[in-house]
Amino acid sequence: MLFTEYNLKNLRLKNRMVMPPLTRARAGEGDVATEQMAKYYAQRAHAGLIITEGTQVSKQGQGYANTPGIYTEEQVKGWKKVTEAVHRKGGIIFAQLWHVGRVSHISLQENGESPVAPSAISAPGVKVFIKGENGVGEMVQHSHPRELTIDEIKSTINDFRKAARNAIDAGFDGIELHGANGYLIEQFLDSQTNRRSDQYGGSLENRLRFLSELVTTVAEEIGADKVGLRQAPLTTLMGARDDNPEETYIAAAKLVNKIGIAYIHIAEADWEDAPVMSDEFKRMYREAFSGTLIYAGKYNKDRAEEALEKGVADLIAFGRLFLANPDLPLRFQLGSSLNKVRQEYFFGGDEKGYTDYPFLEDD
Repeated sequence: MLFTEYNLKNLRLKNRMVMPPLTRARAGEGDVATEQMAKYYAQRAHAGLIITEGTQVSKQGQGYANTPGIYTEEQVKGWKKVTEAVHRKGGIIFAQLWHVGRVSHISLQENGESPVAPSAISAPGVKVFIKGENGVGEMVQHSHPRELTIDEIKSTINDFRKAARNAIDAGFDGIELHGANGYLIEQFLDSQTNRRSDQYGGSLENRLRFLSELVTTVAEEIGADKVGLRQAPLTTLMGARDDNPEETYIAAAKLVNKIGIAYIHIAEADWEDAPVMSDEFKRMYREAFSGTLIYAGKYNKDRAEEALEKGVADLIAFGRLFLANPDLPLRFQLGSSLNKVRQEYFFGGDEKGYTDYPFLEDD
């Protein structure tokens, strides 16, 4: 089933293989997408759907050096080069929009201000990538955040709205809201990162409010059929934890189902000894959400086919495999060997480990 076409809200995907968001930290001056980035994404247009690396909706939303933005005119122009290159190759591409919330550093914020979050709670041991005084990149503990005011919450939702419009103006086929991995949307959702006592915190209904208002606003701006949402119910790598993830995330799935968005993209925990997402949890997602379900996390060809055959997933995302194998669908079809991932080139740098992975015809 991996190689069959799929209809995603009237977008015809050539196969059911998704290239998920992969932070590569190679944006240019002003956090503008570059020609090299256009080449990188166009090389991977063999995927049924490409979802870009996390793209900040504002300067405040940035958590790592050299990640691209989509809030200035120059950034929109940069992304146009990417979408045009992908479309020329027959690909379909969504922009992942993010705001990292507390997972940032004062050196990345305007005027050295503190990062923001639903509550002023740090995540010990959670590090971000910055440029040191000598210009060399380094990983450092994120800075302690301050709590967002009600007016700032409304302003942040508006930043997402403007970024979604900018994405469509840049030629993207849709957008994905980054509601996973401990960033701002998930910080509002999870019980251990949201300790507010107003309408945006406390009860599950209140913790869902930011997500509800955000998704509704963006859907009204560009159309619900052009909106996806990424979630990671069991992932705790950025320090975000919920006391009752099944209750919380199924409630969130029901909420966005009512709004009518295109898909939910579920990232399963994928590190050693990670909690396993049960078949029952996946069944609950299927019952709660009538749109497309995408799953990501240590999938190989056989495991992907099994998930599709069971009806658990509609599409499967392959992260590191697409990173190292731009022609991954062809390699899977032919049963060919796969390129080895070069982890030392994941973040920052030039074409090495970025656009120089060989295609089958180069072998």
